[in-house]
Amino acid sequence: MNSKLNVYLVALLVVVGAGGYWFGKSSRLPESGMNDSSLATSLASSGEAQKPAFYRHPMNPEITSPVPAKGSMGMDYIAVYANDIENGALAGTVRIDSVVQQNIGVRIARAKLTSLSHSVRAVGRIDYDERRITQLHPKIDGWIEKLYVDITGEQVEKDTILLGLYSPKLVASQQEYVLALRNYETLKNSPVDDIRKGARELMQSSRARLEFFDVPEHQILELEKTRSPQKTLHIHSPAAGIVTRIGAREGQHVTPQTELYMIADLSRVWVYADIFENDLAWVKVGDAVDMTLASLPGETFQGRVAYIYPYAETKTRTVKIRIELDNPELKLKPETFAQIIVRASKQDQVIVIPAESVLRSGSVNRVFVVRGPGKFEPREVELGLQADGRVIVLAGIRAGEQVVSSAQFLIDSESSLREATAKMLDSAEASP
Repeated sequence: MNSKLNVYLVALLVVVGAGGYWFGKSSRLPESGMNDSSLATSLASSGEAQKPAFYRHPMNPEITSPVPAKGSMGMDYIAVYANDIENGALAGTVRIDSVVQQNIGVRIARAKLTSLSHSVRAVGRIDYDERRITQLHPKIDGWIEKLYVDITGEQVEKDTILLGLYSPKLVASQQEYVLALRNYETLKNSPVDDIRKGARELMQSSRARLEFFDVPEHQILELEKTRSPQKTLHIHSPAAGIVTRIGAREGQHVTPQTELYMIADLSRVWVYADIFENDLAWVKVGDAVDMTLASLPGETFQGRVAYIYPYAETKTRTVKIRIELDNPELKLKPETFAQIIVRASKQDQVIVIPAESVLRSGSVNRVFVVRGPGKFEPREVELGLQADGRVIVLAGIRAGEQVVSSAQFLIDSESSLREATAKMLDSAEASP
C-alpha cells in the first residue's frame, strides 16, 4: 500500500513541476521583448492563429454567418479570412495552390507581339466577265437569208461573217448611194463651188447611212465598184469570243429588238465566292486568291479579289466577292464550281493570345492574367480579329504578360464568388 502511494506522489510532483515551468516561461515573455500583440502577429504569420472573419454560403456569397454553419443541402460554409479582405482578394483575384493548379489542369500562355494571318476558304462559281459579253441586234428590219454561224459554242473572231440579212431599206439605201456617186462624178468639175460641195456632201451622207446600218466595208467597196445594189448584206461579229446564244434562224423576220447572237470572250473570267460574316473582316480588295478545280486536279490558278459587294445574300447571310482570272487556254468553264482560298491581308505587330483564354459573356470579354505565383487577376479585354485558334487583343493586355489558357472556367467561378462577396461587404460598410 505504501509503495502505491509513493508512486502517486511522484507523478503529482512531475505534473506540478511541468505546469510551473510553462507558467514561468509565459510570465517571462515580456522580458524577452515579445508582447501579446507581437505573439499574435507571429502566430498569424505562421498560420496557427489565423481566424476566419466570417463564413459564407458555398453557393450564394450574400449569405454569411459569423460562426461555422451548414447549408440546406448539408454543405459547409466557406471560411473568409481577414487578410484576404485586406489584400483585396475578394475583388476577383484568385489564389490557387500549385498542387491544385496541377490537379485542375491550369495552363499558362504568354501574350506575344507578332503577326497574324488567315486563309479564308470558300466555294466559288466561275462566270462570264460581264464587260466581255456582246449582244448583237440588227439596226433595221429584215429577214435572215443565210446563217453562217448556226451552232452555239463556236469560236468566232472579230469581223467573222455571222449571217446574211435582206432588208428593203438596205436595198433602197444602196440605190441612194449609187445615185449619189453618179451625181458627184457628174458635178465634181462644176465651176460653181456650191454645186460641187452639195454633190460631195450628198455622196458622203449616203455612204454614212450604210455604215450606220452596219453594212460592212467590203460590201460598200464592192457597191462603189459595181454600182449594183446587193439583196443580201452581211452582218459581222463585233468581237472575238464564243457564241453562247443564237436568237434567230434562217427565214425569220427580225427587228432591232431581236437578239441575233450573244458572244462571250472567255480569255478572262470572273469567279464569285460567298464569304461568311465572321470571315468578312479579313477579306480586302487586292488579296491574293488560289483556286483549284475538281476537273483539273493538280492545277492551281492565281487571281486577286477585285470587288466586294456592298450587300449580303438574304438566304445564306453571306457576302459575295468577285475574283478576276486570266483564262488564255479557256480551261476555266463558266458555271463550274471551284475551291477558293483567299490569302487574307496579314496583321502586323499585334498582341496575340490563344482564343481559348478568353471568357466570353455577352458584351464583356475577359481573361485571367498571372499576377504572381498562384495569383490570377480577371481583366476585361477588347478583341480584334481571330484566326487559327488565336485572337488579337486591342486593349487590356500588354505584350509579355501571361494569361490562363485552360481551366479558366473553374477559376472564374471562384473569382465571381469573391467579387460578389466584396460587393456585399462594401455595401454593408456603407450602410449606417
